[in-house]
Amino acid sequence: MDFPALSVDVQPRPWTGRYDGDGEAHRRWWQAVSPATDNTALSSSTQRSAVILGFCSDEGVRRNKGRTGAAAAPAAIRSALGPLAHHSERPVADAGDVTVRDGELEAGQARAGLAVAALLDGGHLTLLLGGGHETAYASYLGVAGSRAVRDGQRLGVLNLDAHFDLRDEAAPSSGTPFLQMARAEAAAGRELKYAVVGISEPNNTRALFSTAKELGVKYLLDEDCTAGAAEAFVADFLSGIDVLYLTIDLDVLPAAVAPGVSAPAAYGVPLPVISAVCRQVVASGKLLHADVAELNPAFDIDNRTARVAARLVSILLG
Repeated sequence: MDFPALSVDVQPRPWTGRYDGDGEAHRRWWQAVSPATDNTALSSSTQRSAVILGFCSDEGVRRNKGRTGAAAAPAAIRSALGPLAHHSERPVADAGDVTVRDGELEAGQARAGLAVAALLDGGHLTLLLGGGHETAYASYLGVAGSRAVRDGQRLGVLNLDAHFDLRDEAAPSSGTPFLQMARAEAAAGRELKYAVVGISEPNNTRALFSTAKELGVKYLLDEDCTAGAAEAFVADFLSGIDVLYLTIDLDVLPAAVAPGVSAPAAYGVPLPVISAVCRQVVASGKLLHADVAELNPAFDIDNRTARVAARLVSILLG
């Protein structure tokens, strides 16, 4: 597998965690993750390697009039993931962070997209740590620019989220990424295949439901998200695509489980259901890229939301 030279704003820092000893029997994530510059570690396994990239941004949340603080999330997720036991044979590397500064969201999304596309073309499974849900458009730029999509494979976007994020606004924000994707796909002569698990009816206006209908968006309401219903919904969506981009907005979870987000959910989808969906998409073999968004460490309680994010990352990269 090739590892390209990436233009990131912050180089990967050393991971830390509890030390129980050396060797596979004691391995934790902080011992398993190597700097992305170590191409030998990434190419030493026959299993597809994974690369983590941070997207330090809350400019989209600010524009969407939300509670800022998500720019600190990549570091918080790494900190929560580092001490967890590592049970996978998959090589994992950290490529550092792309940082949005001075309100230049679009430029940051473009830089992150270029990095994701280069990593995908190098044969890696990529995971972007947001950031607000403006992270999703950065992910999309990378996925749409990758060889897999350029070669004509059918792309599906599965969003675990309480919100459609289909707002039609003058300036892109954390509320607009999937409408941006739909328009970009149309400009490329394709149709966006977009599905959402966890939509909260009280938190999406009629206009948003109307836009979703016009775009042919498939969705499952939070109140209907039993384990069986979610599994069937995701299986049906996966059957019509070749490669998947999975995006997880942590506000899909109940506020008691994920308090550290811009918009905590009054209802939410149970964590076991979200965890099962993650396992389902991994087992499908169609997962191309994933991201985790909307952690706001400033509003977290006992690092509860960061720990949940880390648990989901461990499933996706397991």
